[in-house]
Amino acid sequence: MNNFKAEAQTMKQAPPDAAESTVFHWRVKQLLEKLNKQPSDKVLDLNNSAMNTTDLKELIAILPLLPDLEEMDLSWNDFVGGALQPLTHQFSHTQKLKVLRLNNCRLMPKDVTFLGEALEVIPCLEILDLSWNNNIGGNLSSLTQKIPKGYNLKTLKVTDCSLTMEDGNSLAQLLNRIQNLEELDLSINKNIGHSLKSIARELKYLSGLKVLNLHMCGLKQDGFQCLAQIIPLLSSLQELDLSSNKSVGLSSDNLLTRLRFLPKLKSVLLSNCSLQQNSFASLAEAALHLPELKILDLSWNKCVGGNLKLILKALSLEAELQELRLSSCSLVDKDLACLALVVQDGPLAKLQKLDLSYNQHISDQGWATFYQGIGALEQLSELDVSLRPVSHCDCEEWFGQLLAALLKLPMLSDLDLQGWVLSKRQQKQLESFNWDNERKIRIDF
Repeated sequence: MNNFKAEAQTMKQAPPDAAESTVFHWRVKQLLEKLNKQPSDKVLDLNNSAMNTTDLKELIAILPLLPDLEEMDLSWNDFVGGALQPLTHQFSHTQKLKVLRLNNCRLMPKDVTFLGEALEVIPCLEILDLSWNNNIGGNLSSLTQKIPKGYNLKTLKVTDCSLTMEDGNSLAQLLNRIQNLEELDLSINKNIGHSLKSIARELKYLSGLKVLNLHMCGLKQDGFQCLAQIIPLLSSLQELDLSSNKSVGLSSDNLLTRLRFLPKLKSVLLSNCSLQQNSFASLAEAALHLPELKILDLSWNKCVGGNLKLILKALSLEAELQELRLSSCSLVDKDLACLALVVQDGPLAKLQKLDLSYNQHISDQGWATFYQGIGALEQLSELDVSLRPVSHCDCEEWFGQLLAALLKLPMLSDLDLQGWVLSKRQQKQLESFNWDNERKIRIDF
């Protein structure tokens, strides 16, 4: 650390004149080529470059030579952790920096403090990603308290950082000072759910918020009630991820009903949310008012089985859905029959990805009916009908319908059939399908 500080003090001199610029830029090029990266005046991408101490010292030395730098990515380099101070001292030379990514750098609490202190010299910063740094937990306030009111930050990501309730509260206090925020990712922080009520109250200041990711955040009922109240104020929201929060389905009818006030929603992820009959019905009702919906993930919600028609009826009014995930939803024959009918009617014509994996209760006749009816999905590129690895089910009764369906799906590139037992004859038919029909489908069985 003393060596790093000495380097930083040495480089706090005036920038090089034009006569020296060629030599200095040669140093930049030399370091990047050593790390197998492409040189650029505006983008410094050192992601996963296995940097060592010498490389980090050289990086500190060359930062003053990059006054036009707009993006820096040091993610997945362990040596950054604990050595961020001398690096942040050089940020005064990169005042045009807009993007800073420090994912999985083993950042220490003191690194977060140094970063917070350095923010004042990079006023143009728009994207800050500190994800996968577990030692940030309990220390986020040393960063958030340094961000001034009116700071132009548009994206803040702190995925899996072991954030605490105190971190959540400090983040809540920040939100009304960064009202230009467009993306907030707090996913995989299981203890932050206790402070969601505080965070939800402050979301009212983020009228331009487009992406809200609360995946696996241990959300609590009181937080959902407060989030439901501010939903109408988030009219710009395009992506909402509440997946792996089981309390969603148990207590959030009001929340899901209010999604109707978010007409710009393009992605709704509710995987593994323990949806119940009433909450699923509320979602289906809200979907009628989501004309721009492109991605819907309902995987691992057992109540979908036998009730798929509710959501399909809502979606059938529009033809924009591109991705539908229904993995492990306890689907039954009538669900696939309804899906096949909707496909034939045309409203799902733009569907590109369909996941029906891990649905064990569908009979051979159910699968046969489905394959007979999916020929209208001309834009479908990915289809997953896998079973659990322990299933080992025979597919003789519908294999012919599958082959016939493949001929009608010109854009299909990925087909997953894991868990199904195929005879040698069937395997050979699949292997020769691409050759015989001049296709390039990746088939996994």
